Amino acid sequence: MSIAIDVVGGKWKLHLMWVLAEGPQRFGQIRRLLTGVSEKVLAENLRHLEAAGVVHREIYPEIPPRVEYSLTPRGEELSEALSALEAWGDKHRDHVLSCELSTA
Repeated sequence: MSIAIDVVGGKWKLHLMWVLAEGPQRFGQIRRLLTGVSEKVLAENLRHLEAAGVVHREIYPEIPPRVEYSLTPRGEELSEALSALEAWGDKHRDHVLSCELSTA
């Protein structure tokens, strides 16, 4: 199995990569952008991406503490590779959606 698939596999990790590709985000901002994800699942997925070296967690010594998540250089490289996948989806969206509707 591909290492890249291991890193971004699952329901939320790809979405997280696309959100973080827009720039640094705070936890609450990410949660608002990814409707339907629980705090627990979001935190777990961010930890996995951080452990894989594609997400950086920055804690600012403020009161209250501020935490931002961003892509590392490795994460930015992976994000570039994922953009081809997004382009494929955009190109074939109508066909894929019509096939899903006809099999439902």
